[in-house]
Amino acid sequence: MKRTYLYLLLIPGLLFLTVFMVVPILLTIGSTFFNKGAFTFEGYMHFFKDPYFLKILMTTLRVSLFTTLLCIIIGFPVAYYISRRSPRQKAILLALAIFPLLTSSVVRSFSWMIILGKKGLLNNSLIAMGLIQEPLDILYTPTAMIIGLVHLFLPLIIITLVGVMENIDPDLIKAAESLGANRFVAFCKVIVPLSVPGLIIGSILVFVGSFTAYTTPALLGGKQRVISTFLYQNAITLNDWYLASVIATIMIVITFLVIGLMNKLANKLNPKG
Repeated sequence: MKRTYLYLLLIPGLLFLTVFMVVPILLTIGSTFFNKGAFTFEGYMHFFKDPYFLKILMTTLRVSLFTTLLCIIIGFPVAYYISRRSPRQKAILLALAIFPLLTSSVVRSFSWMIILGKKGLLNNSLIAMGLIQEPLDILYTPTAMIIGLVHLFLPLIIITLVGVMENIDPDLIKAAESLGANRFVAFCKVIVPLSVPGLIIGSILVFVGSFTAYTTPALLGGKQRVISTFLYQNAITLNDWYLASVIATIMIVITFLVIGLMNKLANKLNPKG
């Protein structure tokens, strides 16, 4: 009886998700297979045959992958350091890590525009130190998008990894060292494998967020198109809702493929779960 009651509590949430998320997604996907009243794959064939469309897709995947890798490289040691602090220090450090999430992505993107511009803080500093003679072209490039996205999503992977690492018994490191492993080897053989669940979840959050992000690529990428800005252009500017639906469906499929691949990778790296 009690379990039935608990299941009933799920009904409002399930109805809300079904009506406002599942049904619209299914209608969007279904509309891509019908054009002018006939069943067709024309939209997908047109997309994957067009070099310009493929270039946008490849740029988006490349930006998302580099963003995810950089977040892992930067976030992993930071998360490990935070997880080994005292509860009070951990609370302060986590608050500092989460603080960027409290600022709008628009504000953060405009900040990077000021820093990365030709007359921005970075170029002016490098020229003043004599390291470069001409300003670097960083703004409105994929590099600028990656920098902005790393700043945007790094807190997510830090929080996810801290939640996993703080449950790893420190005595495991001591046990590995007592068996002859140095600190680095013990870290690679003990901490890294046990952190795989958090690493996979964090990587999925960062990749999917980077792949579907609009504001940061739009502001820092300029005319450099990614799939989210391309979707917006077709839907709002060109009013081509059919192609926009095809692009949205491709984004959904790639997202689920990445999640599936990440889960398979997690099972291989950590078969015991």
